[in-house]
Amino acid sequence: MKKQILFSALAIVVGVIGYIAVPAAAQEPVILTVEGKITGDAPIDFTRAQLEALGLESETTSTPWYDDPATFEGVRLSRLLDSVGAQGEVLRATALNNYYAEIPFADARDFEILIALKKDGDYMSVREKGPLFIIYPFDRKPDTKNELYYSKSVWQLRRLTVN
Repeated sequence: MKKQILFSALAIVVGVIGYIAVPAAAQEPVILTVEGKITGDAPIDFTRAQLEALGLESETTSTPWYDDPATFEGVRLSRLLDSVGAQGEVLRATALNNYYAEIPFADARDFEILIALKKDGDYMSVREKGPLFIIYPFDRKPDTKNELYYSKSVWQLRRLTVN
């Protein structure tokens, strides 16, 4: 009888510990929220894994923020917008520090903008302009090498609002 009570108590403890540990370990932080004129009208949150599941592409380009050209890897903005059913004219890209830039909706396709998660093979930390960085194809589209497009290249991107 004592053994049965002991095993029952042990099972309860293991069950409680397992219940507490598993959900906490399984959660991945939200790194991007898309809101505004999208399917369902409710904001949609994305984790890194969810963004990567949309399909990763790369862009090697020089930027004014790094001495040498870098290879950025992430999801095309147009693919992200398609995934949420976005319909708008202007995107408001907002950074963690509340800096924001207005990006014409058409730029997503016309310039094949990349929402970069990685630079030169490594995930970007907040200190390194991550976890997300809007990258225009500066070398492929030389007309974008100016302050207008540099100002739209929001780093530490946290929110996209479709208007």
